[in-house]
Amino acid sequence: MTIEFRPAEPADAAAIRDIVRSAYARWVPVIGREPLTMRADYDKAVAEHPFDLAVDAGRIVGMLETMLADDHLWIENVCVAPDAQGRGIGRLLLDRAEQKALEAGRRELRLLTNGAFEANVSLYKRHGYVVDREEPFMNGTTVYMSKRLAGPAIGVRQ
Repeated sequence: MTIEFRPAEPADAAAIRDIVRSAYARWVPVIGREPLTMRADYDKAVAEHPFDLAVDAGRIVGMLETMLADDHLWIENVCVAPDAQGRGIGRLLLDRAEQKALEAGRRELRLLTNGAFEANVSLYKRHGYVVDREEPFMNGTTVYMSKRLAGPAIGVRQ
């Protein structure tokens, strides 16, 4: 597997939307509705904040959507195309988020997920994320998670 990363361009919005819809489709029967990420306006999102695309043999197989906050890097969305799952691409995308955080001088990552997405919660926990809090949301539970990064931020004076 040779995964390369590149920033998304406006022309990638449709491919991003397709990956998100296919990756999250498995959760529709679990929560009884489409997750909000399936309804997002990706033309607008690509124009407003960074996306890193995981590309394998010229095909987009995953994506990472982030937003830089004053004291952390927010992971808005991370997903892998269903036919590319199980190959470590999700781990590479999470590693990419850590690298971006450190390069920006941030030593914390934050995200949220649906509590019904047990596989996702477990994945994040295996990668060092902890549950900060849980809140009721749309007949379910939103799980807020974070990860503190060790070591100095890259390019930041300590």
